[in-house]
Amino acid sequence: MAVQTVASSTDISLGPAVALSCRECGERFPLGPVFACEACFGPLEIAYELPAGDPEGLRRRIEAGPNSIWRYAPLLPVPADVADKPNMNPGFTRLVKADNLARELGVTGGLYVKDDSGNPTHSFKDRVVAIAVEAARAFGFTTLSCSSTGNLAGAVGAAAARAGLRSCVFIPHDLEQGKVVMAAVYGGDLVGIEGTYDDVNRFCSELIGDPAGEGWGFVNVNLRPYYAEGSKTLAYEICEQLGWRLPDQLVIPIASGSQLTKIDKGLRELIALGLVEDRPYRIFGAQAEGCSPVSRAFKEGHDVVRPVRPDTIAKSLAIGNPADGPYVLDIARRTGGAVEDVNDEQVVEAIKLLARTEGVFAETAGGVTVGVTKKLIEQGVLDPSLTTVVLNTGDGLKTLDAVAPTTGPSAIIRPNLDSFREAGLA
Repeated sequence: MAVQTVASSTDISLGPAVALSCRECGERFPLGPVFACEACFGPLEIAYELPAGDPEGLRRRIEAGPNSIWRYAPLLPVPADVADKPNMNPGFTRLVKADNLARELGVTGGLYVKDDSGNPTHSFKDRVVAIAVEAARAFGFTTLSCSSTGNLAGAVGAAAARAGLRSCVFIPHDLEQGKVVMAAVYGGDLVGIEGTYDDVNRFCSELIGDPAGEGWGFVNVNLRPYYAEGSKTLAYEICEQLGWRLPDQLVIPIASGSQLTKIDKGLRELIALGLVEDRPYRIFGAQAEGCSPVSRAFKEGHDVVRPVRPDTIAKSLAIGNPADGPYVLDIARRTGGAVEDVNDEQVVEAIKLLARTEGVFAETAGGVTVGVTKKLIEQGVLDPSLTTVVLNTGDGLKTLDAVAPTTGPSAIIRPNLDSFREAGLA
């Protein structure tokens, strides 16, 4: 692993974050741009000294904060003045009470859609990038980079522009055109690489070890421990929006698996801090059939996730070798949840179902979660009598190609009433 020149650890102030801790062996390291344990090569995550002993005071402090993820700054690896810095201020997106969809699916216990398409670049990636930007600033990086299946590239480009940093992001060469344009419009460098996302990610790891990558912060590689913490804010918001209450069930899409593991971490932190009542919750993971290594491992009872070559319209989830896959399996089993997948046809049907019932146009990842929710209910695995939250992580305008072939005008008529009636529209 290359050693990059960064600010001294004694100069680094990232709020309650005090160290990096190995998820496997527990070894601790100073805060810095590293992502793997030197002792066992396990993944590193943030260790905190979180505010404790006054849950009511903390709850009031959060509720008085800005309508963004920065209301949760006391629980995140960011400086105390983060809300005053130039950033994208993502988060606090709407939690839609999806009564129409609930009736379609036979849900009686309350169904909600956490709609993260309302973020600045229209995906949940704005959350994780916002945290990574603060780490990049702390470590003195001048270039923000990433490997991306699309949404992250746009989020990094926008956040870097806002923060006054250079950006250079890497994507598979065959992404949806909407995501390519959105990533390029912010003026940074966008580089398409021939191959899959896993090929792109391997290249970025090589670049970190090369002099050409000096001064670069790769949000989902050498800044990954910080970046990943942004997903906790989904857990915080859902519980706050439910009246400081844990949902009974959550259905979460799986790409790398990091979002699911960090939502679980966020829920456990809220319990430990006394902000929500400690009671059981179940977490379900959702994958596309054409890239479902975690789902397959879960169904076969394996602890090891075997890599696959992705082949699905849900390109934002097309990570064939998900880094957090084993941890997803652990969480699904520990909470009494499951991991399931749906095929491309079911993804498109679910996108249309959500749009038709709730007016929410989800990208393909949202189609995966809604499709998996429907499938789990039909299988009798997900309990329709319990409060369930389904995540939509991006805007359908980014993945128009998925629904365009089967979606269009109901009729094309001449501009007169006779033609209108002939079309059967009266």
